[in-house]
Amino acid sequence: MKKISVFKGFALGVLFAAVFFTLCEANKSAPRTSFGSAAANPQNDGSLLQNDITASRQNAITRAVAKVSPAVVSINVTQLQEYYTGNPFLDDPFWRQFFRYDRIMREVHGLGSGFLFTKEGYILTNQHVVNRAHSIVVTLSGGEKFDAELVGEDYKTDIAVLKIKGRDFPAAQLGNSDDLIIGEWVIAMGNPFGLFDIAARPTVTVGVISAVDMDFSGMVQDRLYEDMIQTDASINSGNSGGPLINAAGEVIGINTFIYTSGSTGSVGVGFAIPINRVRLIAADLIKYGSVQRDIWTQIQFDDITPMVAYYLRLPTTDGVIVTNVERNSPWQEAGLEAEDVILEIEGKAIRSKKDVEKLKTLLKPRKGEVITLKVYRNRRIYRAEVKF
Repeated sequence: MKKISVFKGFALGVLFAAVFFTLCEANKSAPRTSFGSAAANPQNDGSLLQNDITASRQNAITRAVAKVSPAVVSINVTQLQEYYTGNPFLDDPFWRQFFRYDRIMREVHGLGSGFLFTKEGYILTNQHVVNRAHSIVVTLSGGEKFDAELVGEDYKTDIAVLKIKGRDFPAAQLGNSDDLIIGEWVIAMGNPFGLFDIAARPTVTVGVISAVDMDFSGMVQDRLYEDMIQTDASINSGNSGGPLINAAGEVIGINTFIYTSGSTGSVGVGFAIPINRVRLIAADLIKYGSVQRDIWTQIQFDDITPMVAYYLRLPTTDGVIVTNVERNSPWQEAGLEAEDVILEIEGKAIRSKKDVEKLKTLLKPRKGEVITLKVYRNRRIYRAEVKF
């Protein structure tokens, strides 16, 4: 019995020693830190750390920028402008008729921003960016250039639609400007100072919505700036026409103008046209080439008093005197100006404003139709054709 016990003890000792040495060898094969503990693979650890840093840099702003950037475009415009030489009075239309003058045409280059809002190549921008454009060149993110067609423009609301040839363009998603939160993050994108053309991609500034429903109607070049979005996201020369987007990557407005203080330039207060209004205007511009307003709201008349008749050297007080003509309206394009006297409309004699009011209910021209007028100016009578 004693021999058996000794044998059992010897066997247990051998087994214990085998287990001990196996654990020691496993411990030796594992890398150690300076504290002697096993460590993870340094290469894998660095990769995980880099992934964590990259993930922490991604946020709603960067995702929104990546989403909209392909749809933002640079707009380069060549305009033909005229000016007069020889006399300072020639800048005034009234004095111009009394002097001989030389009219000179010159090319002026301008730039702005815009964004694709359909896959078919339709682009939204400000009307003042493409005003009187002789040629328009659009540059996409990446540097590809296109000659653009002016589909339609509206001076009053400062909105224009361009078109480039092609299909399957990256289009920005339009948001809802009736659902804005004062203080929410917004991003202004575009081509300030022509920097887009250097890097072939839009620049980005970030701020918040400072206020909504800001009304500047009639205060800025007789334009209809109503319900504007105010932001402190930096907007500079060349940003006009570019998108103002929210953190979801939706366009909520078109960057349009900034507030300036004397010679200091921008003071960090910019304004954008709300996108819900832009939608309505753009639909008319694409369908008709202009906004379908009541034509009679684009020109104002008044009765002719004996004093006015004497001043204009009219033989009678028949007719109506034009007191205001809306810029870029069919009336202005027909050559009508303030102080013109309208004697006939479509062959019907006009003796007072009452006659015009009667004709308003009868004459509602459609796109492409013409109204003929007999007009008195500078003791001469001429015929004017107003094309709608």
